[in-house]
Amino acid sequence: MKIRFATFALAALTLPALAGAQEAVIRKNLAARVHVLTEIDEVNKTPMPGLYEVRVGTDIFYTDAEGNFLIQGDLVDTRTRKNLTEERVDKLTAIDFGSLPAQNAFTIVRGSGQRKLAVFEDPNCGYCKRFEKDLQKVDNVTVQLYLIPILGEDSVAKARQIWCSADKSKAWLDWMVGGVAPKGNAVCNTEALTANLAFARKYRITGTPTLVFADGTRVPGAINAQQIEQRLK
Repeated sequence: MKIRFATFALAALTLPALAGAQEAVIRKNLAARVHVLTEIDEVNKTPMPGLYEVRVGTDIFYTDAEGNFLIQGDLVDTRTRKNLTEERVDKLTAIDFGSLPAQNAFTIVRGSGQRKLAVFEDPNCGYCKRFEKDLQKVDNVTVQLYLIPILGEDSVAKARQIWCSADKSKAWLDWMVGGVAPKGNAVCNTEALTANLAFARKYRITGTPTLVFADGTRVPGAINAQQIEQRLK
């Protein structure tokens, strides 16, 4: 159970709408006092009396009825041991699998390929290399691989070389699993890489690997083959 700053016992994550006048007070006071809260997306009641959720993008804060106090931390139901803030963020950051720009990815198919998984990775990411080695143990899956070179110029160069390879999947696995660096002059249209970076910014994909499953849930960071199998089920 992850707890950053503060915990509270809550029974559910229902968020009733807030009365207009009270919401206006919270918005006004927070905007005047906290520069990162000048543009608030939502203000909602939480199940805990006197505590209100303030959402800015996918960032969650909590405040009192007048915006005099601000809490940044996790709301935890101590009875069920559920991290309610984490559940809320998971819902906010979910990605519709069908809306993924598949034209900007290459696919790796194993076995029947009937199960679906999308992965955003950087070719110089050490965690991605560890993840790719574990992923070799997962069968009957189609992986949509989105290159997002975010770790410097060499990542950009390698991503271009892989994308411009005659066999993208082979070039990728040769490098990530086999340690054989991609070759070539990267002479092709690489607009897909630029589009992937824009997509990552839009959906706040800030680290690699980031996994997106068919139900829209996503996992930031490398997980092992057993954990992948559990989520694919």
